Amino acid sequence: MAAVRKLIVEVVDARNLVPKDGHGTSSPYVIVDFYGQRRKTRIVARDLNPVWNETLEFNVGKPSDVFGDMLEVDVNHDRNLGPTTRNNFLGRVRLNSRQFVKKGEEALIYYPLEKKHLFSWIQGEIGLKIYFVDEVAPNPAPPSPPPSEEVKAEPKSPEEVPDNQPKAKEEATSEAPPLTKKDKPNEEPAPEPEVAPPLEASGQDGEVSDEGLEPVQSSTPVKQERFDYGQLMTSRSMPEIRLGGEIPVGPQPIPRASSISSFTTDVSDRFPIERSSFDLVEKMHYLFVRVVKARSLPTPGNPVTKIVVSGCQVISKPARKTMYFEWDQTFAFRRDSHDSTAILEVSVWDPLVSSSMSDVAGHNFLGGICFDATEIPLRDPPDSPLAPQWYRLEGGGAHKGDLMLATWVGTQADESFPEAWKTDTAGNPGSRSKIYQSPKLWYLRAVIIEAQDVSLSSSFQIKAQFGFQVQKTKSIVTRNGSSSWNEDLMFVVAEPFTDQPLLLFLVEQRGPKESTVVGVASIPLASIERRVDDRVVVSRWLTFEDPNKEKRVYRGRVQLKVFFDGGYHVMDEAAHVCSDYRPTAKQLWKPPIGTVELGIIGCKNLLPMKSINGKGSTDAYAVAKYGNKWVRTRAISDNLDPKWNEQYTWRVYDPSTVLTIGVFDSWEAFGSDGQKESTRLDFRMGKVRIRISNLEMGKVYNNVYPLMLLNGAGLKKMGELEVAVRFVRMAPRLDFLNVYAQPLLPIMHHIKPIGVVQQEVLRTTAVKVIAAHLARSEPPLRREVVTYMLDADTHTFSMRKVRANWLRIINVLSGVIDMVKWFNDTRSWKNPTATVLVHVLLVMLVWFPDLIIPTLAFYVFVVGVWNYRFRSRSAPPHFDPKLSLAETIDGNELDEEFDTVPCTRSNETVRARYDKLRMLGARVQSVLGDIATQGERAQALVTWRDPHATVIFVGLCLLVAIILYLVPSKMVAMTFGFYYMRHPIFRDRMPSPALNFFRRLPSLSDRVL
Repeated sequence: MAAVRKLIVEVVDARNLVPKDGHGTSSPYVIVDFYGQRRKTRIVARDLNPVWNETLEFNVGKPSDVFGDMLEVDVNHDRNLGPTTRNNFLGRVRLNSRQFVKKGEEALIYYPLEKKHLFSWIQGEIGLKIYFVDEVAPNPAPPSPPPSEEVKAEPKSPEEVPDNQPKAKEEATSEAPPLTKKDKPNEEPAPEPEVAPPLEASGQDGEVSDEGLEPVQSSTPVKQERFDYGQLMTSRSMPEIRLGGEIPVGPQPIPRASSISSFTTDVSDRFPIERSSFDLVEKMHYLFVRVVKARSLPTPGNPVTKIVVSGCQVISKPARKTMYFEWDQTFAFRRDSHDSTAILEVSVWDPLVSSSMSDVAGHNFLGGICFDATEIPLRDPPDSPLAPQWYRLEGGGAHKGDLMLATWVGTQADESFPEAWKTDTAGNPGSRSKIYQSPKLWYLRAVIIEAQDVSLSSSFQIKAQFGFQVQKTKSIVTRNGSSSWNEDLMFVVAEPFTDQPLLLFLVEQRGPKESTVVGVASIPLASIERRVDDRVVVSRWLTFEDPNKEKRVYRGRVQLKVFFDGGYHVMDEAAHVCSDYRPTAKQLWKPPIGTVELGIIGCKNLLPMKSINGKGSTDAYAVAKYGNKWVRTRAISDNLDPKWNEQYTWRVYDPSTVLTIGVFDSWEAFGSDGQKESTRLDFRMGKVRIRISNLEMGKVYNNVYPLMLLNGAGLKKMGELEVAVRFVRMAPRLDFLNVYAQPLLPIMHHIKPIGVVQQEVLRTTAVKVIAAHLARSEPPLRREVVTYMLDADTHTFSMRKVRANWLRIINVLSGVIDMVKWFNDTRSWKNPTATVLVHVLLVMLVWFPDLIIPTLAFYVFVVGVWNYRFRSRSAPPHFDPKLSLAETIDGNELDEEFDTVPCTRSNETVRARYDKLRMLGARVQSVLGDIATQGERAQALVTWRDPHATVIFVGLCLLVAIILYLVPSKMVAMTFGFYYMRHPIFRDRMPSPALNFFRRLPSLSDRVL
């Protein structure tokens, strides 16, 4: 049964439409157009707020040639019910198919009606629900039998086919080149090469399948969102290697030899390794060997294969015994340009003694094949995978045994590379490079309104629980059995939703520390409504039941509103280093503005993190995070200068976001004693942050960043990380610049903002949910890695950060301070030329005040153009140890920063910290007192605290008013300016009378105890 995809549009209602019939009303109806299919709703007579509640259905067929299929909703007025000579157009909405979701994720959204042209008078909005459904189409009727005259050709006799099959098989094995999918015989089909899933083997964004239209049938082409961006998106594929001469499709085996010294040659003579000048990473060549299966082996057990090349040997897993001996395993051997080994040996061994790695009397050796490595073909994507073929085993006991394998030379861009066994990872299955997706997070909001029929004499409260998240209302004492709260309780929920419901408990407070659960109610997540705006959700009543009795006993009821709030962005990172600001609801997403491409090249001079057999070792891997997509490189074993050369791509929806790359030491392969210890935590080695807005469009930034780690022992350089990054703009330039005028967070954060404290609590919860989700992946992304990448443990008190932030404030105010100093020097006539020019400028601005704002704007423009010469042309900004005061930090302050809460230090240490904090508080107290004193003196000018001072000030104000009434303001301004900038010989060194007068004003500081 084939699945047919349909688009469902529920036209609910409209609000505040424009009157069109000349009597203050309209008779609206809706026309919906999608893929050339038109549907029309009924007409609602004379109503500016019509309600339709109609469901329109559309077939999703073959995508059009125009990228971004549009759904157009037109609202019109019916002239038959309200004759008018004016236009009957009431507004329209045009939506892209990328905004549509599957059934179960839909929500009622009110779209503002748009104009058809500039001078249209349109107002109001229309409420729609749009979603996809997949229906099972009935099987087509069987075709009618063909006419009898067409069936005249006699088929071949059955005896002829078996006779020809062995011949064709023998020719394909011994003489013919490797077969493609079309040329393989039906009787011995070789399995297709296993292709890794796109989410794991590709460097592209994992959101493509969610945002494009899925196919209806196998013959229907899939419309991808990258349709027009093929030249802009860059995956981990490498540029094509140009080779001279013709390369055979498959390598030809050579006779086995006892020594390989006679076959030694220089690989670079045949296959020179080119370095790409366009990609972000270097090309790494690997020799791939895919062992599929074997047949006709003289062993009843599960044989293994042993592969020897370049001085490295590896034994496969035991074969699965079916009709054949099956392995289906791929091995990747690093192949450098200076490698001189030219023999690849693949042999099959009896499992009884193969583990001894010896060939005693040859009784455990079943056969093998040797290949000249210089004859192995080179494959580079987008070439099709190399088809495996049968090879006859030579030597040993398998005289007629065959082994199916494929071998080729490829790069890290090969689709077999992520899942292959690799020499630089020591075969650790947990060290493969992977792409992870963060779960889709929702805010679950429960508004507790009131409770009724609660017969409790003491205080009680409502406790809501979802998983490990617990929220409580305030305690209330009631006499009549009813109470009111109107409190919001918010939770973080991840998709896909589990069967775990939202639990509500009626808790009785019987003492200071004693509480009892009186009633329980539950709400399944599947029954909760989704909201994407600030519309009012209908409340519901839930019944509390006694949890301690088998029968249902009524304990009261509670009225509440519960819904998923999809209009918010669930924060999992700090706001200043966030990598994504999109709301949860996909219907509110805007199209991407570009892509960011990251090439993780490698590390240099890493410090050894553990000891293996008395030798320092590091198994480093890198993790990058942007948006909801995480990438993890392979962990290279026992290497202080690892090279990954992996490239990934993300879509960018906002330029004011941050890309984070972290480096960690893995304990999965080896422990401190040389054995596996998966329980050890991966050690953090530092991270790098790159802000997208700091990158120029299309420019490749290839830089080396220091890996700085601040811990309880101080600041330490763990090594260097080399990455290449490039930002490519996809949106039109005007759309890209318009992003800077849009709010950073979704609109719900501004309509109904979340408090700072509550936002931080929800962020901590979101980090725990994401860490638990990624820890269940295979291989898992560990909790300590997720916590470090999301900065979930860095919001503790730090005296170092207090001083650093104070210096940042001083640095910001330094420009104003420098301006004041320059003006004081000017009025002191230290530079007479500058003083004369300032006088001329004062005269121009006083007599022509219209030039003030243009002059200031032009001055800022000149400053910006002048500073353009000194812009940073090197690496994008990174962690600054000097700005962070990490190089000069005191040991006691460092110990305080990394201490846990509650404190675990001795009483003497805590007392010393407290005394130091008191000293700092005293200084802050003095500064706050001085600021309050100046403000109170300004208030004392007209509050008659000092009657004499107030009389003087009021009299001066009257005198100034009379003068300004009689004398032109330009003359007053020029006189004041010339007087203020008079030469020092005409000035007194004492403070001015105005300053002396202000300092004598009283304040409230003398009333403070």
